[in-house]
Amino acid sequence: MKKAFSHTKVAVKLRKSPYAEAWFIYLEAYPVYDYEGAKPKRVREYLNRTITTPVWDKNQPTRGKSNGEQHYMPKRDVNGVIQCRSQVDQQSCMYADRVRDTWQHEYDSTALYTEKDAETAAQQEKSRAHFLDYVKFLTYERHKGDSESIIGNWERFLGMLKEFTGKENIPFSEIDMPFIENYRNYVLTAPKLSGGKGIISKNTASTYFSILKAALKQAFIDGYLTIDISAKVKGIKGEESRREFLTEEELNRLANATSPFSKRLHCSQRLQVCAIAIFKSCAGVRFKKWMVNID
Repeated sequence: MKKAFSHTKVAVKLRKSPYAEAWFIYLEAYPVYDYEGAKPKRVREYLNRTITTPVWDKNQPTRGKSNGEQHYMPKRDVNGVIQCRSQVDQQSCMYADRVRDTWQHEYDSTALYTEKDAETAAQQEKSRAHFLDYVKFLTYERHKGDSESIIGNWERFLGMLKEFTGKENIPFSEIDMPFIENYRNYVLTAPKLSGGKGIISKNTASTYFSILKAALKQAFIDGYLTIDISAKVKGIKGEESRREFLTEEELNRLANATSPFSKRLHCSQRLQVCAIAIFKSCAGVRFKKWMVNID
């Protein structure tokens, strides 16, 4: 659809002071539309400048007369600047014309600014946003209702990302395929965050890389990235972990436990401990999650 232009024109004008033989300088823009389809209006702004020596153009009388006297338009040079006899007044008029030029440029730019240009400008602005700040936002705002375990993973991922980049922040404009591949290689050989010896497990590396992909996917949805770069990268395949579990026979032995440890407990305590152990074993809960200090 063809864009309708407003053809707004900005001019420097004078208004006679009612108190002295002086003229106020102001800018007037017309026509100005607040929105498409609105009625045109005039926009005026006074520049806090007055002059007392304008030169009048006898060849351009104003409309009508005031107190029976004919008034004239101010004389202008070839560039449209009002002419004055005083050098100080002339400088004020030249200043007003520079402001007028700025106004005119703004109105012209607005008229030429298409919807596509606005989208491009908005995208460029978002590309200058910082990725680490965005990850913090996802961690504490988008995931604030999630479990502590999930939030903890995102926090550790953020710390690892800072270690990888060596920066407190990185703009989205620097997020590309080499960045992702370099992070992938880094996370596969990253040291344990807890300060322990060795590197993190492949399953842990898979978790942190999956978080990066999730963050990039959400950034694409939110408009910070123009393409879904996360879809172009394969995740890190985790290793199948070995899980110890109790057999049915071992569960029966647990239910009828008569070890020295169980004999130290009252009957009700023994039943409670055995019931909890059997339930959590059947439910698949990790041993560390239910281990308690009976003493």
